[in-house]
Amino acid sequence: MARMTRHLRFSLTIAAASLVGVTLAAQSRTPAAKPPVYSPKLVAQGQPLFAAHCGFCHGRDAMGGETGPDLTRSSVVADDVKGDKIGPVVKMGRPDKGMPPISLTDSQLQAIVAFVHDTRDNSGAVLGARRRVSDEDLRTGDATAGRSYFEGTGGCVKCHSATGDLANVADRLQGLELLQRMLHPRSTGKAPDPAKVTVTLPSGQTVAGKLAFRDEFFIAIKDEQGWQRTWPLKSVKTTIEDPMDAHAAQVAKYTDGDMHNVLAYLQTLK
Repeated sequence: MARMTRHLRFSLTIAAASLVGVTLAAQSRTPAAKPPVYSPKLVAQGQPLFAAHCGFCHGRDAMGGETGPDLTRSSVVADDVKGDKIGPVVKMGRPDKGMPPISLTDSQLQAIVAFVHDTRDNSGAVLGARRRVSDEDLRTGDATAGRSYFEGTGGCVKCHSATGDLANVADRLQGLELLQRMLHPRSTGKAPDPAKVTVTLPSGQTVAGKLAFRDEFFIAIKDEQGWQRTWPLKSVKTTIEDPMDAHAAQVAKYTDGDMHNVLAYLQTLK
């Protein structure tokens, strides 16, 4: 009995020492920084800015649109501190995802950051939600300026014509679908023809066809006889003509205003 008592006392002493150690360790840690609190005035300033510049993809309330994710559940927003993560994404865009760079003043950007964080803090949205984008979100551009960009700076007339392939496009495509086709023609509807490829073999012989597959190691084409042929990229030279490259380059070039203006112009082609 005495031995059991000693064992019990020893166990309690170890447990107490462990508890003290944990308590001291917890006390020695630097308290986590509290997230910044944004003033209601700044949040209110950010709401219309967000709706105008970001609402067409992410929804007017930042909780997701048909093509843009719910920002209240975004890891970028979760890790953001006063715009250090959101800012670079907004300013540089994400051309690979169809997001153009957006030109904003620092004060406008901070107002948008405040609105997004405030919405996130008060959100009960379902993870991964997608909402419909209203036509109102897409009617913010200047059609005259859009036509000027289309025919001038954008160089769109090199491949497209308002009286040719784009005639009546606003009757065929409306709202978000029109925007998607404008930014990424292969993203919706009938896909354009594959890129044309010419492969030059080590012997100097050339083989032409339509692109079937390409990654960092191999390229495959479907030749004129319908056969698929594959080569290691390091052993051949290739020339690729893909009209979609111009759209990818355009996304990187667009300002937010350019994009809305060109969309407004396309909406007049009925």
